[in-house]
Amino acid sequence: MDSGLADAGKQLYHVEVHIDEHQPSRGILDLLSRLRPQWKAQDIQMKTFTDGITNQLIGCYVGSLQEPGCVLVRLYGKMTELYVNRDHEVEMFQILHAHRCGPEIYCSFQNGICYEFVRGTVLDDKLLRQPSIYRLIAAEMGKIHSIQPKSGLPAEPVLWTKMSNFLKLVQSSVSSSPAEQCSADLQEVPSSETLSLEMELLKRHLSQIDSPTVLCHNDLLTKNIIYNQKEGMVKFIDYEYADYNYQAFDIGNHFNEFAGVNDVNYSLYPSWELQKDWLTAYLESYKHSTGREVTVTEAEVTQLYIQVCKFSLASNFFWGLWAILQSRYSSIDFDFQRFNYYFTAVFSTLNIIIHHFKYSEKEKYLQDTEFRLSILVQCLDKQDLHYN
Repeated sequence: MDSGLADAGKQLYHVEVHIDEHQPSRGILDLLSRLRPQWKAQDIQMKTFTDGITNQLIGCYVGSLQEPGCVLVRLYGKMTELYVNRDHEVEMFQILHAHRCGPEIYCSFQNGICYEFVRGTVLDDKLLRQPSIYRLIAAEMGKIHSIQPKSGLPAEPVLWTKMSNFLKLVQSSVSSSPAEQCSADLQEVPSSETLSLEMELLKRHLSQIDSPTVLCHNDLLTKNIIYNQKEGMVKFIDYEYADYNYQAFDIGNHFNEFAGVNDVNYSLYPSWELQKDWLTAYLESYKHSTGREVTVTEAEVTQLYIQVCKFSLASNFFWGLWAILQSRYSSIDFDFQRFNYYFTAVFSTLNIIIHHFKYSEKEKYLQDTEFRLSILVQCLDKQDLHYN
């Protein structure tokens, strides 16, 4: 796809307004008086969306939410500037919009941004498994993955830089917290030393896998997918973590989300049959968008499947670190203590790949660093992966 579209990279309109997260209405009306001056204050309706995990999201409209012109106001979550580059997020908005893959961003303000409302409904876990819909998701991801860097030069994957930053923040948050709080908050989470060793192990092995570096969403859970049934299309939203990264990470991360967010059930991780169909639809779209022969072979699907299985481990590790940070800093009402799940989910993924791994060894896996790393090495070295 052409990367030189004019909209990407232009200066974004900025409004010097700060919106109170506890009483946002007054600040939002002030903002809209400049962004939508034709709207009368008494006609403006607001709807707070509850799907966000780290940010507040409020839809503002006159008439109907599904009519053109609706504005989404997003208030940044507490301390998110520690691990989210907001200037880069704006750039991702502009690039994806320029390629018709995302909404228009209207402006920034002191503690947030405003952008176009994407019409449709937020996907739920059941719809995620419907072939007609997951093929749309696979095709849309393939299209986004085809977007080339503006520089025209090969991009470096962001994964290890981002993961290293998360780990440093985790280590800093643990060392600055009282011992009794750490023991209560971080039950079953490996020590900082173990996490550091595991990250290096993942980096050493996964960096050798020949997974292309592409433009990734990096956070494609169901709540970041909008399905427009009338138009038969899906769009991805929320680009806080969007960046150039490993192709297999973006897909593996999405597959992990099949297990759910609120009621996590890792047995819902997609079957081999679903993955094969999904990956075929993805490769067809990716090849078409990059101007290549669209024919997809079984060998190509199998190779990508193996890469995705392994990078799904890195996804669980990445969001485990993220959840520890959220439990410390976020003011959003959400059970961030569930970070224990993310590290347990690494065990579940390993069990998918290494069939003889006994569930009775779970506690040993979580507590014994040497055993944990040896099992992880087995998984990363394995070449003949087959789903149960």
